[in-house]
Amino acid sequence: MPDLLLELFSEEIPARMQARAAEDLRKLVTDALVEAGLTYEGAKAFATPRRLALTVQGLPGRAPDRKEERKGPRVGAPEKALEGFLKAAGLRSIDEAKVQNDPKGDFYIAVTEKKGGAAEEIIAGIVPKVVREFPWPKSMKWGEGTLRWVRPLQSILCTFGTHNEEPDVVTFDIDGIASGNTTQGHRFLAPGTITVKRFDDYVPALEKAKVVLDAERRREIILADARDLALAQGLELVEDEGLLHEIAGLVEWPVVLMGSFDESFLDVPDEVIRTTIRANQKCFVLRKQEARSAGGATGTKESKLANKFILVSNLEATDGGKEIVAGNQRVVRARLSDAKFFWETDKKIALEERAKKLEQIVFHEKLGTVAERVERIAKLAEEIAPLVGADPKKARRAAELAKADLVTETVGEFPEVQGVAGHKLALLEGEDKDVAAAIEEHYKPQGPGDRVPTAPVSIAVALADKLDTLVGFWAIDEKPTGSKDPYALRRAALGVIRIALENALRLRLAEILAGLFHRADEAQSGAKARELVRKGGLQVFPPIVSTEVLFGSIKIDPRAVDLISFFADRLKVQLREQGARHDLVDAVFALGNQDDLVLIVRRVEALANFLGSDDGKNLLAGFKRANNILSIEEKKEKDGHFDGPPDADILTEIEESDLYVALDHAETAAHEAVHREDFEAAMTALAQLRAPVDAFFDKVIVNADDPRLRDNRLKLLARLRSSARAVADFSKIEG
Repeated sequence: MPDLLLELFSEEIPARMQARAAEDLRKLVTDALVEAGLTYEGAKAFATPRRLALTVQGLPGRAPDRKEERKGPRVGAPEKALEGFLKAAGLRSIDEAKVQNDPKGDFYIAVTEKKGGAAEEIIAGIVPKVVREFPWPKSMKWGEGTLRWVRPLQSILCTFGTHNEEPDVVTFDIDGIASGNTTQGHRFLAPGTITVKRFDDYVPALEKAKVVLDAERRREIILADARDLALAQGLELVEDEGLLHEIAGLVEWPVVLMGSFDESFLDVPDEVIRTTIRANQKCFVLRKQEARSAGGATGTKESKLANKFILVSNLEATDGGKEIVAGNQRVVRARLSDAKFFWETDKKIALEERAKKLEQIVFHEKLGTVAERVERIAKLAEEIAPLVGADPKKARRAAELAKADLVTETVGEFPEVQGVAGHKLALLEGEDKDVAAAIEEHYKPQGPGDRVPTAPVSIAVALADKLDTLVGFWAIDEKPTGSKDPYALRRAALGVIRIALENALRLRLAEILAGLFHRADEAQSGAKARELVRKGGLQVFPPIVSTEVLFGSIKIDPRAVDLISFFADRLKVQLREQGARHDLVDAVFALGNQDDLVLIVRRVEALANFLGSDDGKNLLAGFKRANNILSIEEKKEKDGHFDGPPDADILTEIEESDLYVALDHAETAAHEAVHREDFEAAMTALAQLRAPVDAFFDKVIVNADDPRLRDNRLKLLARLRSSARAVADFSKIEG
């Protein structure tokens, strides 16, 4: 069967856009092919700095004839509706339509036949539309044309044919650029024109012209050569997945080289060196292994950066890359000289002294200065510390110093090392190692791939920092809306969730949040007062009053309840990404007043295991049946009509008596198990209801003629529903 080869050749495509663009090209073209009736066996897209390419294998030569159905109005619909249907369907009279029987009524159906066209004609129509509507994050126009592309589009290669025949060029024109069967090689190493027939000779022709088409293979080449080059020098590559992907998007023919810098720069913290070389030169750093000796015995090995780095060129230079390396070394030397100067300057002033400058920096116009925020975090960290097994004094000290490095010269020049610089400076000043570590780790986790702090002091400060952020912005009603989240509040909430779950912390969010909104309101009032004084007004403000509501057994600010709901939504996202069923998550959250994150996850896991068993599946089916009956009957009665206990004296059938007794045992056992947080035991208790529930529905008529019997049996089903709610709201579960 024929294959399609498409290449869109342009000026340099930004590295960050390449992977998404390749996937968009594959999806847009293949979806359009399928919609046109052309099936295919496989498709793969590629991206280099100067081209997007796509191969689609196993396409038919023609699209088959197809019948399409269009559903119209009901039989007997008004004349205007029928006229609109006939016009849209291309029918001359309603007699040409068919009538479809449906439980909701009879409808007209228009059946039209569409002739399949030649594959080349279909492709020639699809590609220009895809190119003109391509979803680049940013695009541009050039010359006098109207086409928008990420960078000026120079040529289009498009061939279609079988392996046994000479492929044809699929002919079309996009804004004056005619399709053909030629492309170009490497801009400098092989700039000539290449004629291509099909994908099988396209890839080797590009390789010969110094272009590696597959980004994954470019990454493999860079990584393997870099490792080998480092190993030859007795060093180890500091791998960086993000940097590797970026570099692979900057070169079509990767050439790995090694540079060096003066050893005196190694006095600068490793993280600063790495950030400087990575951000400015897109280079990898190298490290050496040094064995530490403790008491005469060899201890654990600690990595230390070497004064060398790996760079990747897009050229095979005639001098072996000496000039390229020398140029990179000059830039690295200049940047590291700056970094060393900043670092030496920062070491002369203590963090505690620097922290005083935070009084002059406004965190947010409604929430006061950074210094005031630091005091709130310190107080909260001290309160959280006993809950996570941390020393309260250490937690407070770490929080007081946590933001001090923001006013250092090093962080001012290299924002990426905030926290890291504070950690290093704190150790140099003789601070406790737990305090120093917390200064760095309180920012974590900063994303799904970032590690979570595990040291108790770090946990206390990290939680305090994130909770203060969330409460503060909730207090001033600056919550995320839609896709907008300028203050990264979703990331802060996910950070709290991950810290709690991965450290198995039993935190009651309602209790922690209970008093925090009052502090945020005080900060807001203080910020307003200072602004008024600055403008010459009076510093008098009435207190912000918020009515408290009941959450479980405690009263909290309504804004805290809303924030807990936000945590619940973030936890749902987290659990779904980990593979948990969304309906099980909803079933647990539907119980209400859920603020213990670890407990929620355990409930979801136990529920999933239970419903994976035969007892669980059958009990769910019985519950669904009971709930459906109750839902229908409750619409006929007042709210709560069936909520009372069933009367044991009018249980006439042995099956309903058995269910009554089984509910007594199961309900008591399930509640006791939930109270001791043994959810597996609670599920086991509920599983004992399977047989009596099956027997009840098999033998007992719920809607009996006697109203007393009917109501009593419905109360029995209501009790079944209530018993299940000990662990989850089964009505939220699908299936």
